[in-house]
Formats: sequence, C-alpha cells, structure tokens
Amino acid sequence: MIWSLGLRFLQLLDPETAHRLTIRALRLGLGPHAAIGAPIGADIRPDPILASAHWGLNFPTPLGVAAGFDKNAEVPAQAAAMGFSFVEIGSVTPRPQAGNPRPRLFRLAQDGAVINRNGFNNDGLGAVAARLEKVGTRSFILGANLGANKDSADRIEDYAAGMAALGPLADYIVVNVSSPNTPGLRELQSRRALGSLLDGVRRATANPPPILVKIAPDFDDDGLAELSETLLVLAVDGVIISNTTIAQREALRSPHRGETGGLSGRPLFDFSTRQLAAVYRHTKGQIPLIGVGGIDSADTAYGKIRNGASLIQLYTALTYHGPGLVPEITSGLAQLLRRDGFANLAEAVGSELD
Repeated sequence: MIWSLGLRFLQLLDPETAHRLTIRALRLGLGPHAAIGAPIGADIRPDPILASAHWGLNFPTPLGVAAGFDKNAEVPAQAAAMGFSFVEIGSVTPRPQAGNPRPRLFRLAQDGAVINRNGFNNDGLGAVAARLEKVGTRSFILGANLGANKDSADRIEDYAAGMAALGPLADYIVVNVSSPNTPGLRELQSRRALGSLLDGVRRATANPPPILVKIAPDFDDDGLAELSETLLVLAVDGVIISNTTIAQREALRSPHRGETGGLSGRPLFDFSTRQLAAVYRHTKGQIPLIGVGGIDSADTAYGKIRNGASLIQLYTALTYHGPGLVPEITSGLAQLLRRDGFANLAEAVGSELD
C-alpha cells in the first residue's frame, strides 16, 4: 500500500527526479520490505523450478534488474531485496561524467515506454568501486556494466580500466557497446573492434570474471548473423539482448514520442524478442543469452525464455508497476512452466524455436 501510493506520487514528478527519490528512499531503508516489516535481504524462497546455473553462478530465478536502475551502485542489496536474483549496476565510466543536458529522460505513459538520452551519467569508477567494497557478503549475484567516457581518447583503455577496478568486485562484467547516446560507441560492435576491445578487457586483470557483451537491437538480418558469428568466434561468455532502440517509433502515441534517444519498454518487446530468437538460432544455443526489452508480466518474461533467453532483465516496467511486479513475474513464470510440462527453466529456453 505504501509503495503503491509512493508510485502514484513519483509518477507526478519528472522521471529523473522520481528515479533519484526512489534511490534515496531505498538508501534510507524505505524499500518494499520495510513496508511489511521484513529486513532487506530477507529470504524470499523462490520456486525451485526457476533455478538455473551459468558461469559457475547459481541463479535462484532468471529475473534480474537491468543496468541503469542502480547506475552508481548505491542500492544493490536493496534492489535485490525486491526479489531480483541478480543486480547489474552501471554503466560506469572511468571518470565521472555529467551526461547530456536535462531533460534527458521521458515517460511515454500511453505506450508503457521510456526514451532516454542520458549519455552515461555516472559517478565514475572510483566512487562506484568504493561503494561495492562496502557491500560485503552478498546473497545475490552482482554484475557490473562498463562504458567509455564520451571524450575518451582510447575507449579500449576505458573498458580495461573498468575491468581492473570492478572485475574483482563483481560476479560478471558487461561490456556495453550498444548505447545510442554516446557517439560512435556502437561502432565497437564490428568484429575487428570488438575483438581488440575484449582482448584488452581480458588482459586487465589476472582472473577476469565472466564477460558478457550488451548489443543493440538495431541490426538487419545479415548484420545480426555476422555479429552472432563474431560473438561465437570471440568466445564471449554471454550476450545481453538488447539495449534500447533508435527505431520502432511509428506506432507510439505519447507526446514525447519524437524525443531523441533510446526507446525502452513495451514497444520494444516484439522487436527485441525477434532479435533474441535470431541470435539464439545463429549461435545454436551455445552462448547464454539475457533477454531484455519490454518485460512487464509473467507472459512477456516467458516469451523471452521460450525465444532463447536463459536469464531476463527489466527496468522500465518498474516505472509503471513498482516493485510488486517482481514477485508477480516470478510466481507467474513458475506457474507457466508447470502448465506447459517443463520440469525446470532450462527445458523451456528456446522451446518456441525447436
């Protein structure tokens, strides 16, 4: 009830202010668990049918919170307490970065969507690493999403610095080469550029954690096939599909539909799921995929899994549904798996494509 009323209040504010207030409330211990008297990190006991293992990590459920929610690692434990089995912080750049001028974040309420042109605004590696060092023993899986400074003279060095600083503190690292809001960043998705980048990142620490690559959805069929082959050749540990899109604007109805930036939320679901399925086919299921884009229900979560996602993430849907959405998705997903006769989550991955 408290968070329901809080959500209505937050939706009256501009979205960036609302997000900052949400993070502040979580830092003060005013999260959903506080409303029911349970401590942060309380055992939610997820249904065993949802469990899976990847990269030597045990995921109690496939649902995580995507990068962007806790960009500066201010509330990773509190985010996990909402019911997420993994939390991805970032994107983080070596030096603090203010990002693009405000306003840069727009709700498209009629479409269940958001457009952002944030531009990797973050506190920088030093501040984020210091916060992660204080987290201590964790009951959740932590990912760190890396970016490059907008004015960087050597982007490979930026990502390598991110690995050196955050690799020892995280369970997995994400190389984000797909944000549409940093000029030229998506050019790093080419085979030659991505190969050099991953080589630099892998060399940055003696024992690198699993390295995932977050890609854009905005490829044609041939481009996606070529990128998938590249990801196989480069032996990436996992792929996140996808970042926001600069397309898919034709059917939008909201007043902010013409804003520049990346589109996320409900309008991205069908498109990003088709791209997910294509990558799953091209890679023959050999790389674990994290499906992102438009998940706002158990049905959409299930759709990602049946189209090749071993894990899933959301963020935009929290803007409209609040933290109660997380247990709704996990409990509903367990019911859907049993309804269709699957003994475990892994059996359902890619089942729509078999």
